[in-house]
Parts: sequence; C-alpha cells; structure tokens
Amino acid sequence: MNRGQFFLISILLLSQIMFSQKNIHGKVIDLKTKEILAFVNIGIPNENIGTVSDEKGRFNLKLNDTISFKKEVFFSYIGYKTKAVSLASLESSGEAVIELERDVNELKEVVVNLKMPKEKKIGRTTKGLGLMHANFYSFYEKNVEDRLSKEMGMKMKIKKDCSIEGLNFNITSNEFKSLKFRLNIYSVKNNLPHDLLLKKDIIFEIKNGFLGWYNVNLKNEDIFIGKENEEIAVTIQWIASEKMNDSSKFFSISTAASPGAISYYREKGFDSWKKGSSNLSFYLNAMCN
Repeated sequence: MNRGQFFLISILLLSQIMFSQKNIHGKVIDLKTKEILAFVNIGIPNENIGTVSDEKGRFNLKLNDTISFKKEVFFSYIGYKTKAVSLASLESSGEAVIELERDVNELKEVVVNLKMPKEKKIGRTTKGLGLMHANFYSFYEKNVEDRLSKEMGMKMKIKKDCSIEGLNFNITSNEFKSLKFRLNIYSVKNNLPHDLLLKKDIIFEIKNGFLGWYNVNLKNEDIFIGKENEEIAVTIQWIASEKMNDSSKFFSISTAASPGAISYYREKGFDSWKKGSSNLSFYLNAMCN
C-alpha cells in the first residue's frame, strides 16, 4: 500500500467514525399546512435504527458505527405518503425539516353493514398463573428512547366481517408515570405482518403505573376488518413515555408458551418482523357476522 492509498483509507475511516458520533435531529411537518406531525415512524429498514417524532414533531435518530451514507431514512405516517430521504443529505442539513404530503387514497370511507352481529372475543382472554412475562425492553437498552417505535403483538384469526370495539391486555409490571402506544392492525402475508389496515392513527395512554387488565376503547374508531383478512396481526407500538423515577425500566405483559400461537416483535418500526410462540394475554372485543 502506497502513501496515497493509506491517506485515502485513513480519511474514509475517520469520516466513518465522525459520522457514527452524530445523531440526526429534525422535525416533521405537513407539506401544505406546515403543522407539526407527532409520532411519525422514522427509521432505516432492517438496520435496527429507528424512532418516532415527539408531540412537537421533533425527532432524534441515533445512528450506529456501521451504517452507510448510501442508506435512506424512511418517514411513515397514516394518511401521508411515505417519504425516503438519503442519510447523507440529512446528516449535512443540520436540523432537518421533513415535509410529508397527504395521501388522498388513504382517506377512502369504508361502508360497514353488519347484520345481526354477535359479540366475540378474539385472542387470549386469560392471564394464567402470571409466571411468564413479555418485556418491552432488552438487556442492551440504556434508556427509554431506545424503545421508541418498538412493537409487540399477536396473530389473530378473524374469518368473519368484524367491527373492532376494544383491545385488552394484562400488564404485569409498569414503572412509568405515562406510557403512550400506537395501535397497529396489519394483514398477514407469508405468516408475517404485511399491510396496515387502519385508516387513522390510534394513540392511547396508560397512566400512573397501571397494572392488570387494560382496555383500549375502540367503539368510536370505526375499525372494520373484512372476512377477506382471515388472519390479522395486532400490535402496540411504544411512542412516548415518562418514568416514575430515574431507575424506572420495567413494562411487561403476561404470556404463556403455546406451540399453536404466533407472537410478533420488532425492535424498530422499519425492522424485519420476528416470530415467537408466546401467547400474550392480549385480545380484541369485536362484533362479527
């Protein structure tokens, strides 16, 4: 290796190190109205890099030391067109301002006609002995910001036209004054979550370290799942939190081992899905034909 080659490699390595020490900061707004967009999913697919914008539309995307300048960061929000921006341009812009354009195709009305519907509970309605827990954190996480955009949930069988009226899950540990989650419902393809079926953002908050069965009332959200979706994936996604104290870390849902059940999990909103055989205490209230 000659001196010129050594110098070039040194510069490239130095730039990689310098880049790895930076986070990407910015905010997300509506293209036309300039209004802030809260809880937008932000990330690099399959790289375990992701976050969500906060209530003021601001975001802090943490990078790792192996990511390439050539990668694109995706911004996704219900009712808006997904936008991809090169990581290099975001890094050079300082405080990035991302403008998302409304997608009129996402706003089509769904006409629901349920004749003589019957009440149905879909999913696991028991909490068992409380010996197993699905944790919403990992050993490697240093702070709650590492959990932003993380998702956990279950595959559920529908087979009928259903209006979804509630989500229920059993919380076994909770050290947070406030936790905000996004509800996501996906179609299933090749046994994995595929297309998002919801037409609007559904956010709910768990307050004051609540424990036990938690109900998310969905009666006024007009969620209709057609029988063409014989199986769906229902998840909750971590989007904001406030600790009880500095050492707060734990949040978990009761679960049980079940060879016939399929649970879903991903570290960040744009990561690949992982499957498990855990059966979360996690079910829907529905009215079905």
